[in-house]
Amino acid sequence: MDPVRLTRDLLRCPSITPADGGAQAVLIAALEALGFSVTRLRFGEIENFFAERPGPGRHLCFAGHTDVVPTGVGWTHDPFAAEEIEGVVYGRGAVDMKGGIAAFVAAAAAVPGHVSLLITGDEEGDAKDGTVRVLDWMVAQGKIPDFCLVGEPTSRATLGDVVKVGRRGSLNARINAHGRQGHAAYPHLADNAVHKLIPVLAELAATRLDEGTDFFEPSSLQITSVDVGNETTNVIPALATARLNIRFNDKHSGASLTAWLRAVLARHAPDAELQVSVSGEAFLTQPGPELEALAGAIQTVTGQLPERNTGGGTSDARFIARHCKVAEFGLVGASMHKVDEAVPVEDLRRLSDIYRHFITAFCA
Repeated sequence: MDPVRLTRDLLRCPSITPADGGAQAVLIAALEALGFSVTRLRFGEIENFFAERPGPGRHLCFAGHTDVVPTGVGWTHDPFAAEEIEGVVYGRGAVDMKGGIAAFVAAAAAVPGHVSLLITGDEEGDAKDGTVRVLDWMVAQGKIPDFCLVGEPTSRATLGDVVKVGRRGSLNARINAHGRQGHAAYPHLADNAVHKLIPVLAELAATRLDEGTDFFEPSSLQITSVDVGNETTNVIPALATARLNIRFNDKHSGASLTAWLRAVLARHAPDAELQVSVSGEAFLTQPGPELEALAGAIQTVTGQLPERNTGGGTSDARFIARHCKVAEFGLVGASMHKVDEAVPVEDLRRLSDIYRHFITAFCA
């Protein structure tokens, strides 16, 4: 199977999240022709599927998404025409991550092994009716693999230079400080909500959460918004709202950071309201034979040993890590989410070779 042809077939499908645009039908047809049994799993408006082919060795699952972000403006190539020009294929999703999916399918076609694919249409969206729901189904069906490889574009400058072995957690918080509205000339008759919020934010911004770990950079708290909605200069506001985001390493959890935020509020604004949502906990896959096999496959094809890191934002690996070991490896991500997203043909073929070597080593 040619990974370039399959990539171009997928790129012609306008699967801007949450629309599927026919992308999963293209994949399912290719997989069924290879002997995979496919279970379509629609949750809400999201199309997903799980495909499995029995074979020798341990169960290896590849996780990926067919949905893509909106195109934006300024393209010099039709984002859904899948043009190939001078050895480069252009299109929305070329590296994030239709190219990676196509490379793995082509690799699976070439070698035996117990292989499955978890494919979602909700990674670029709310991530509520995609991988999380499919994993629940996999648990119920006894389909959780021994290891999962997520095909996100992890490579930084050249194919094979980075494997992601974990991700930071992400916490969003909203703080509502309450006071009593009044005239700025008569402050004794009012209670300024902003004055309550300022010391809270000052302590939060001044606190260094940690110094990082061997695989994680220091955790970071960023105040992303402070709002009062005051349209005049002489009114003391009764409500002040702040929003913040914390990207945290494995020294913390969503629960421990929430407890810290509540303690800061108790010191400075005990009547303030705190709303917290944790989109993912920090996780780390420890060194082991799976990561060694992946690194070995990369070195065989590219001649370099990859760096192992945990940088970047969140991915669906944060959900998979609750159930099994997981790592992320794929194409160079320099053009992802940009106009004229593109992938070199040579990188698609070499990525497929890496995946083929990894399947062989893992399922041996």
